[in-house]
Amino acid sequence: MEPESTLERILRRGNAAPRNEYDGDQLDLKERESLRRVAGLSTELQDISDVEYRQLRLEKVVLIGVWGNGTLTDAENSLRELAALAETAGAEVLDGLLQRRAMPDPASYFGKGKAEELRLRVAELGADTVIANAELAPSQRRNLEDLVKVKVVDRTAIILDIFAQHAKSREGKAQVELAQMEYLLPRLRGWGDSMSRQAGGQAAGGVGIGSRGPGETKIELDRRRINTRMAKLRKEIAAMKMARDTKRSARSKSLIPQVAIAGYTNAGKSSVLNRLTKAGVLVENALFATLDPTVRGHHTPDGRDYTIADTVGFVRSLPHQLVEAFRSTLEEISHADLIVHIVDATDPDPMGQIRTVHEVIAEVDGSAIEELIVFNKVDLCSDEDIVRLRGLVPGCLLVSARTGAGFEDLENTIASRLPRPDVEFFGVIPYDRGDLVSRVHLSGKVMALEYVEDGTKLRALVRGDLAAELAQYAKPL
Repeated sequence: MEPESTLERILRRGNAAPRNEYDGDQLDLKERESLRRVAGLSTELQDISDVEYRQLRLEKVVLIGVWGNGTLTDAENSLRELAALAETAGAEVLDGLLQRRAMPDPASYFGKGKAEELRLRVAELGADTVIANAELAPSQRRNLEDLVKVKVVDRTAIILDIFAQHAKSREGKAQVELAQMEYLLPRLRGWGDSMSRQAGGQAAGGVGIGSRGPGETKIELDRRRINTRMAKLRKEIAAMKMARDTKRSARSKSLIPQVAIAGYTNAGKSSVLNRLTKAGVLVENALFATLDPTVRGHHTPDGRDYTIADTVGFVRSLPHQLVEAFRSTLEEISHADLIVHIVDATDPDPMGQIRTVHEVIAEVDGSAIEELIVFNKVDLCSDEDIVRLRGLVPGCLLVSARTGAGFEDLENTIASRLPRPDVEFFGVIPYDRGDLVSRVHLSGKVMALEYVEDGTKLRALVRGDLAAELAQYAKPL
């Protein structure tokens, strides 16, 4: 058997699991597929020399990365993830190059010798784009483009492009647009006449002796327009955040426990939610398939209600602009009673995934919340892999959203970790306080119920805060 090449290792990815009845009709998939790039669109050389602002058009790409710290396997895994990002954005990956150096070249990311090797490789393969596995400074990108003679984009641009393709809700689209503009603002670049100043005053209209002062350049005008648009988007997102906070506050007041599903992108969070609740959330073997959070009601095996929320996935070096733009969405995590942390059991570096997710959870002040780590896709793992995973995270659960293996343990464990009603109440609640009876049903455990002349005679276990509200209606047993 021939040894596997570096490119084959980079591009090797798990096969998509077949769909099941828990995934619903998946009607959005056809629309999602229609967003893919049209084959045949290439990026000509003039795009990086004559055109003022470039659009992100990917077709045939070469990946590049700098290997500084860690092992070669770590570097290849990182480049493999970049390949998955590029494929999700609609690109065809032709090759990947790694340079061994302590730090990226401050001028052009790759050193001159390696950049020349890259230029020859790009010409040989007919690639039209180079994707760097880092966030490039504007000068680095420009200098590398001058050296390799094709368009260069960075990891952050690819992630933003995927988010732009997948955003569906009004809030999601606004969050993505804001993140894109924050990324674009310091990277605006003009050519030729666009850098010249416009005449100010009456001279602009051909009237007067001379210029009354320099006007804005085209690039300055665009910066001002972008800043104005960003301010408007921030106001819109703040207004939508208020609506989300109101819904979350209503759930909190009802005393229903809240569970948040968090995890690395493509770990199977939506599949787990679908298997638990038959939510019918879009499932796709792609990175960042879910951007809009979904909240569903569910109940424990002993009948207690709780809500469970699917959230956007994380990735190594997630652009800071996205974390800030999606903060209102990610706050579903910080308000949860329990975080169910889904990890891809087939990933070569599961602990790296876990560290990345912990970093983002810390950014939204969720580190103190109780966490349950669940390895998904164990149906694709060998017995040796399963033993290794149990050793990595003692107390973890192993499940398969495709086959349903381990889900009974998952439901029971979630039930055991949620706040339990522990105060016994016995009394008669007046009929005009039916809201209290409803809250007992939602968050407590009803042991006896009878309708009498004065109201609803109830015996139940409730949480302490609800017991305080019910105290005025209590009667001795």
